[in-house]
Order: sequence, then C-alpha cells, then structure tokens
Amino acid sequence: MNTVTALINIGVVLFAVGGADACTSLLVTRGASADGSVMITYTCDGEFHPHLEYTPASDHAESDSFEIRDWQGKLKGRIHQVPHTYSVVGLMNEHQLTITETTFSGRRELHNPHGMMHYWHMMRIALERARTAREAIDVMTDLVDRYGYRSTGESFSIADAREAWLMEMIGPGPGGEGALWVAVKVPDGYISCTANKARIGEFPLNDPENCIYSDNVISFAVEKGYYDPDSGEPFRYRDAYCPATPKNRRYADARVWSIFRRAAPSMNLSPDYHRAVKGAKPYPLWIKPDEK
Repeated sequence: MNTVTALINIGVVLFAVGGADACTSLLVTRGASADGSVMITYTCDGEFHPHLEYTPASDHAESDSFEIRDWQGKLKGRIHQVPHTYSVVGLMNEHQLTITETTFSGRRELHNPHGMMHYWHMMRIALERARTAREAIDVMTDLVDRYGYRSTGESFSIADAREAWLMEMIGPGPGGEGALWVAVKVPDGYISCTANKARIGEFPLNDPENCIYSDNVISFAVEKGYYDPDSGEPFRYRDAYCPATPKNRRYADARVWSIFRRAAPSMNLSPDYHRAVKGAKPYPLWIKPDEK
C-alpha cells in the first residue's frame, strides 16, 4: 500500500471517530499520488451528512430561481438560476469537480448574520455550475459579492482532475459586503491538509496562476488593526483572521501534524507547535511526501 493511500485510510478511521464537529480534508495533487489522480478526503463529524444526495443535470428557464434555505428548511431568499446545471452526487459533480470544507470560525466579530450565503449553499451551487476548480472559485466568490457571506470562517478544498486548490474565507462583520478570502493552488507533487484552523499564511500578490484573493483582504485587516504594515512582517491570512491559540493549535494543528509526519517522516516534524510550545514554528501549508 502506498503512503498516500495509507494516509487516506488512516484519516478516515482516526478522524471519523474524533470529537463532534471536527472536520479534516487532505488534498493530494497528481504528482503526489501513485496513479496520477488528484484526490481529496473529507471527514465531517457532524450529523448533517447521513446520505449521498443525487441531483440530475437540468436545463432551466430564464425565469427559474434557486432557493436559499437554512438548516431548518426556512426560505431565506432566491437567486437567479443559470440556463444549465450539472449533475451532482454528494460533493462531486459530473466533471469530477469536488469541494469539501472545514470550519475555522475565526474572529467572532466578523460573522455577518445579514449575508445570504452559507458555505454549504456556495458549495452546492458551485458544483452545479462549475466544471473546474478555478471556475468553482469564481462562482463562490461571485455569490458572496452579490448576496453576502453568512457563515463563519471556512477552509474550502476544491479539486478537479488536474488541480487542487485551498480557499479560505471569512465575513466582513454585520452588514458588510462580500468576504475576505484567499485561494492558493497546491503545487504539483505536494499534499496539503486543513483541519478547523486557517492555514494560509503569506501568499504571492502577483501570481494569478497560483494565487487569487479578494481586493480588500489586506486593507481590511489594516483598517481593523489585525495587521500593521509597518511591523516589518509580511501579511499572513491566518494570523489576521484566525489568530493561533493554545486551544486551536492542539485541536486543529495536531491533526495536520499527524498526517504530515506520516507522509514525510524524513522531515522529522516536531510536535511542539501543536503542543503550543513557545517559539515553535507553524507547520507548512503543504509538503512533498516521501513516497507517492
């Protein structure tokens, strides 16, 4: 059994029996898998995924709309429907586009209860309307720009047959517009992992092939006092919008460490960071596994 396959099996066993509401996603690029496939694992330890739902591909009239409902089924609004939507099974569509998530919550004051789009609305709509990971990012970010973002901080794992992306998003606070987000492509030959804590640190500002972000992701943080551009430190998304605490390091980063140390024993990753040892460095956003 190859290393990555073993990790997927271990992840399903270990994390599926973990604490309630603990979600973990492992992203594997083509160059990191033995058969050249892009893969995402998803363990969602909640009670809202009891079965796989199938939605067939459909054509829609110009007057058709998509209903936005909350967890209890209450209608919250409607958005314009597109002429054609793709078939979806669970969290994958007919074009092998897959989207999963883990919630990192982040700064409480940035929750916007007036937005329309919860993360599960965005995932579902993107799967019905997009063919690739990049298209899905465009769909999801356009939705929050148009209708507002209602969820707390989320990490989305988005993959198609060729690429794997990680997008992290948080709201602008009550009554605010859009969302603060960054999306990065996992380099081919590498794996990444997210586990209920924002993971994106410093990111390239002028590399749209590998990183895209909301126009105000840095300026908003400066305005709110989350980041001081005169500090001499680069802007890091995770530090601005989901500051590390001993609790979230132990709860979330321990899972990242557990996966990475199995994928690349040669790195000898220290457990100090998830144990909240002073001065310990955060784990990298992605690593190259010792074996495929």
